[in-house]
Order: sequence, then structure tokens, then C-alpha cells
Amino acid sequence: MGATDRTGNVAGFSETGPQVDLTAPGADIVSTGIYESGYHEGSGTSEATAVVSGAAALIRAKFPQLSAVEVVHRLTATATDAGAPGRDDSYGYGRLNLLKALTADVPPLPEASPSTVGKQTDEAGSEPVKRVSPLVFAGGAAVVVLLIGGLVVGLMLKRRH
Repeated sequence: MGATDRTGNVAGFSETGPQVDLTAPGADIVSTGIYESGYHEGSGTSEATAVVSGAAALIRAKFPQLSAVEVVHRLTATATDAGAPGRDDSYGYGRLNLLKALTADVPPLPEASPSTVGKQTDEAGSEPVKRVSPLVFAGGAAVVVLLIGGLVVGLMLKRRH
């Protein structure tokens, strides 16, 4: 997962490389925290992952029949291309475009299974390379962290009253 700054460019702290599938806002993100105000402003790829996790949850709400792999496919297929044309190591497939992800007509994956994403081939160009997108793991982990964090903050606020 890569992070973008307020201008939509890859943030200086962002992860880059072949592991980046998508970028999302990750700079100056306000979330709940265990601070006096109850909120925290942070920047990082963790914040970008939380944004994508929220997007994935909205996609699942609109399209409950989609598998996790198909949700990732919808996110990457509708991303706004940025950087070098096509997939690149800075933006992955592009910047998250939630409106398009929720409204575009996205053809299903030919082989939608939990163990494959995309149709990459090996170095010889013959055999399909099977991989699980880091988005599947990062998105799920971020949702769990957000849920637990929300419960903890809720309990702390309840104790104050």
C-alpha cells in the first residue's frame, strides 16, 4: 500500500516497489485516538491502508456477493492512473477512486479465486504467477485494528462519564 500527500502525489514516507498495488491518502489523516481530544492526526501508509479498508467495506456493502479477490480487483481496476502509464512501483495501479469503484461497470476476473489476483506471468512469459495481493491482508488487518481501536476508545469514553 502506498500513501499520497494532500496534492495526490506519492508521499515522501510512502512505500514504493513491486509490492505497491494501490495508493490512497495517507498524509494528515485524522482518526480516533487515546488523546485528550479523542482524536489523532497521523501520516503514513497505515493511514492509507485504513482509507482503503473503508473503501473495501463500502464495496462489500454495495456488492456483497464479491469475494475478497474481486473487491481488490474492483479497487485496482478503477484506480486513477498516476505516474508512469499503467502499473508502476510508485502508485501501483493508481490512486484509489472510491466513486468509480462503487459505480463503474467492472468485468469480473476470469479466474476469481482466493489464491490469485491478476494475470501476471513468470519471467519466461509462460506460466501464470499466482499471488495474494497485500491489499487482502493489509485491508483485513486494518479493519480489525480499527474495530478494536474503536471499541477501546468507546470503553474509555464510557468510563469518563
